Amino acid sequence: MIPKTFREVIDLGDGREISIETGKLAKQAHGSVVVQSGKCMLLCTVVSNYEQKDLPFLPLTVDYREKFAAAGRYPGGFFKREARPSDGEVLTMRLVDRVLRPLFPKDYTAETQVMIQLMSHDDDVMPEAMAGLAASAAIQLSDFPFECAISEARVGRVNGEFVINPTRAQLLESDIEMMIGASADSVMMVEGEMDEISEEDMIEAIKFAHEAIKLQIEAQHRLADAFGRKEVREYDRAPANEDLAKQVHDMAYDKVYAVAKAGSSKKERTEAFANIKEEVKASFSEEELEAHGDLVSDYYRKAEKAAVRDLTLNEGLRLDGRKTDEIRPIWCEIDYLPSVHGSAIFTRGETQALATVTLGTSRDANQIDMPSQEGEERFYLHYNFPPFCTGEARPIRGTSRREVGHGNLAQRALKGMVPDECPYTVRVVSEVLESNGSSSMATVCAGTMALMDAGVQLKKPVSGIAMGLISDGDSGKYAVLSDILGDEDHLGDMDFKVTGTADGITACQMDIKVKGLSYEILVNALKQARDGRLHILEKLTDTIAQPNADVKAYAPKMVTRRIPNEFIGAMIGPGGKVIQELQKETGTTIVINEDPVTEEGIIEILGTDQEGIDKVLAKIDSVLFKPQVGSVYEVKVIKMLDFGAVVEYMDAPGNEVLLHVSELAWERTENVSDVVNMGDVFDVKYFGLDKRTRKEKVSRKAIMPKPEGFVERPPRDSRDSRDNNRSGGRDNRGSRDNRGRDDRRDDRKPREDKKDD
Repeated sequence: MIPKTFREVIDLGDGREISIETGKLAKQAHGSVVVQSGKCMLLCTVVSNYEQKDLPFLPLTVDYREKFAAAGRYPGGFFKREARPSDGEVLTMRLVDRVLRPLFPKDYTAETQVMIQLMSHDDDVMPEAMAGLAASAAIQLSDFPFECAISEARVGRVNGEFVINPTRAQLLESDIEMMIGASADSVMMVEGEMDEISEEDMIEAIKFAHEAIKLQIEAQHRLADAFGRKEVREYDRAPANEDLAKQVHDMAYDKVYAVAKAGSSKKERTEAFANIKEEVKASFSEEELEAHGDLVSDYYRKAEKAAVRDLTLNEGLRLDGRKTDEIRPIWCEIDYLPSVHGSAIFTRGETQALATVTLGTSRDANQIDMPSQEGEERFYLHYNFPPFCTGEARPIRGTSRREVGHGNLAQRALKGMVPDECPYTVRVVSEVLESNGSSSMATVCAGTMALMDAGVQLKKPVSGIAMGLISDGDSGKYAVLSDILGDEDHLGDMDFKVTGTADGITACQMDIKVKGLSYEILVNALKQARDGRLHILEKLTDTIAQPNADVKAYAPKMVTRRIPNEFIGAMIGPGGKVIQELQKETGTTIVINEDPVTEEGIIEILGTDQEGIDKVLAKIDSVLFKPQVGSVYEVKVIKMLDFGAVVEYMDAPGNEVLLHVSELAWERTENVSDVVNMGDVFDVKYFGLDKRTRKEKVSRKAIMPKPEGFVERPPRDSRDSRDNNRSGGRDNRGSRDNRGRDDRRDDRKPREDKKDD
């Protein structure tokens, strides 16, 4: 029996559309949809258990995977099976998770899974732009307690025109690439990179994407209505006790307010807040705590949050005593590590990042092997966040999703400033050593200085800042916080990070937690962020104003040469023998690639010793050497033969030619050693290919004056020579042969006469 399906279509313009379908696949899931655009198809399923977990948070898992079969490819590696998610898949998971998670009730703790799979790929469709739409559409078909439908869209700007969900080819021409997540009435998430755009341009891009998202949300509602909406499930809700909440608030609020106003350090403040909490709990009996202990802790957290927010809104003061637009003290240092190619320390308040730069060849590029994208990155950044940076001891289980996301943000902030002509593959690694505030923005700042210290010729230095927002919807009050602390990140209404040069924004990441945030507030926040970025940028350029003119003495130098494709084989040699011996002899790393556009070979030479690099360049010149007919070249005798000398071109070592004995001197030469010896250096004239021998011909005597009285032997006429050889040889031999034949002929005559008779 063919199942009944339900389908809705969203028009993207330009003949493109997105369809959402349900009813055919994965019907045992609590909600499932297939989202399709072109040949690209995503299957999204959602399931949430009916048992609540005893946890203070929602155990939500968002999983996005791309199946290699979707692109008609095999997984790379030894085991031909999809394994751990790639960084690209992890980044898509984070984009979806950040929008979905705030829309579940705070007291909902059932284990929930959202699984999105790329089942069919289209080169002209970037699937991650539809992942948020697929997740929300599937949830709308379920019975989950979920606040409202959302969607996500990518926005680009090509030739001044905004484009929704641009193709990868369009993105190459775009100066904006942002992912926007929103509900029908509120923008919730922004992440992307830009080509030094203004704050106003960024706001216009967000508005444009939001309008497209509203259409996608309407399609979800139509699909859910046609399919039949399910009644929202009941679950064990957290108990509420208004009297207890007021009691805890009255006991804690003023004390927390006083501690917050004191402007103490993180450690002192944390201890003081912990003491207040213990005092509050001590005012209750053991029986009361056993019955309502969790509520007491929860109400204390709410009182603490309210006190800190009110301090900022009422007095413009913050937890560490700063004003709302004040940046913490900054100190920087470059060239800290003596043996790396580039290094820098950036410290802002209680946040510190140590960045290193390593320079390599194209062989060191980061390979991207996903069904939806293949290629390589010649600039990439890795971010490490060890537990000690927050004073914790916890297990280390590989690279976390957070580390992947923060590293990607910093990479996007910096990569546009690395010039295209940079010959190196560049890897930046940020080690976060302290964290109380945005370590990803500290990574951007440390990375900028480390790149400049390494001699990478950045177009412009980049700085970054993390901003916060506290607002009161009833009174209309709001405060934008520059350079937020970790605590302010949790208690605020918006956390946004902005990076850029003095001329514009290069990357951003926003998580907006308050509904209906006005664009006016967002513009003001971005302008205050710009002032903070420029302040931090000044600190960076005070430390290192310009990139170092060259790489460090112990760092490898990179030289690139291009050669015609037909010479690549000569450079590599049979089985790689030539290039391997050359690398061993010169202490360099040599990489040869082919440029399919120019049909040339690109030779990368990486080495710390200039003499070794020069030897490789000389070898390339030798391989490319082509003597010109009529030109004179300096040569050296490298081998003596009976019939001449083998000479090597001084300008092209390894290129040899035979100097015949007859071309040594005008006088007749009996022995080659009478004229030249091993190691002799002299000039010869090049005549090209000899017509008779079909070998290259050079002559020493051709550039020497003829001896006085020298009479040159007249050249033989080739035709006469052949005639003489033919007639003379046969006549001489024939005189004997003919005589023999005549004698025999005479002997035969009587027999012939007898035969006639």
